[in-house]
Amino acid sequence: MIIIIIIGLWSGRSATWDVTVVHTLAASYVAQSAVQAGKAAEIAAERKSAKYSGLSSSHIFIPVAVESLGPLADDAHRFITEIDRRMTFSTGDPRETAFLYQRISVVIQRYNAVCLANTFISDPS
Repeated sequence: MIIIIIIGLWSGRSATWDVTVVHTLAASYVAQSAVQAGKAAEIAAERKSAKYSGLSSSHIFIPVAVESLGPLADDAHRFITEIDRRMTFSTGDPRETAFLYQRISVVIQRYNAVCLANTFISDPS
């Protein structure tokens, strides 16, 4: 799942982020995931950064990589923390962090449910 959204100016350049959810236990990630939590997300974030390296002159690119079992890449965590800081400043509600992470958790759970449902074979009879 890839969503690319361009928002307003950030340090004179537009901020662009690419959200990617990777399956923690996929054959291509399981060895790294067994060694370090969040490693699959870090690998996905590095791959996205390389893919969009040409944007660096005109945009600030933030790879938001999340694993299906929950861990976020470091860049994603920093970005979400910054969004949270701005939301808390705007609303004055210190619970914004909890609300934001709850929303992210629900999206990941829905993604996992869809992936699981698609693994079942339909019986036409």
